[in-house]
Amino acid sequence: MTASFPFLLQHFFTSQLGNFGASSHTVAGYRDAFRLLLRFATDRLGRAPSDLLLEQLDAQLIGDFLDYLEVSRGNSVRTRNTRLAALHAFFRYVAFSEPSHALHCQRVLTVPSKRYEHGPIDFLTEEEAQALVDAPDPSTWIRRRDRALLLVALQTGLRNSEITSLRREQVEFGAGAHVRCLGKGRKARCTPLRSDVAKVLDAWIKEQDGAPTAPVFPSSRGGPISADAFQRLVAKHVATASTACPSLKHKSVKPHTLRHTAAMDLLRRGVDLSVIGLWLGHESTQSTQAYLHADMRLKEKALAHATSSGSVPDRYAPADPLLTFLEGL
Repeated sequence: MTASFPFLLQHFFTSQLGNFGASSHTVAGYRDAFRLLLRFATDRLGRAPSDLLLEQLDAQLIGDFLDYLEVSRGNSVRTRNTRLAALHAFFRYVAFSEPSHALHCQRVLTVPSKRYEHGPIDFLTEEEAQALVDAPDPSTWIRRRDRALLLVALQTGLRNSEITSLRREQVEFGAGAHVRCLGKGRKARCTPLRSDVAKVLDAWIKEQDGAPTAPVFPSSRGGPISADAFQRLVAKHVATASTACPSLKHKSVKPHTLRHTAAMDLLRRGVDLSVIGLWLGHESTQSTQAYLHADMRLKEKALAHATSSGSVPDRYAPADPLLTFLEGL
């Protein structure tokens, strides 16, 4: 008798991922992928998650689910591929542990990742970042939490999963204030806190009652906020901040944009790329080099050093309206 889908899924999380030394961030990412899939399958098939059969999660349903992520939820191709990687990991495990399902699993495993172009990095200017931090009204508990969270995210560049799982025992104040986290590849790192950020964060933590293992940024129920909640939080305050800073209306700002903003701020201040890579917890320097292409002002500054006068050249702009039209095509 073959194992049921609920049993296989629970065993995958409780035993398989642990045996392979998956980090808490990986487990959380896989969990979120399956929570979304099970909700989608329940709506599509009209069956409770515990009543689903493995055979019902076929390649067609998985493909429709991935389309739903992009179209209905507005997720990026990168997020789509991350969710698919979690599903593939599960079906590889099932194919190995339950050979009778091998053919079914193989069909799901043929669902391909989607290729995408790496566009320019989105980041906030200093004015936009300040407007975002100023957006939450500090008169309420939840808005004070939001302001502290946005400040820490913009200054440290922690990933979404790293900041939402941050615990009080991972924050140190006083001389050399910093936060500790376990990032991708189970790499531990420390990130310094500016004095102004440390002051706000210290006041926020002292306002709460909780154990050292309690989340720094709890939800209204006391547990850590979810990745989706963080994304909604950012979107809400960007909408508010766009009134004072209209340029935000033309930007798609997500939690990862705050990480890019932290990196660009370090780069503009002359911090070496290798140090920025360590700061962000990059496994490869190629990830960090992308920031070199993001800011036109950095390129103009480099070009100024190459000119005989040392002055920054004016940007090219066609004088004729027709040329302007052609340039914009």
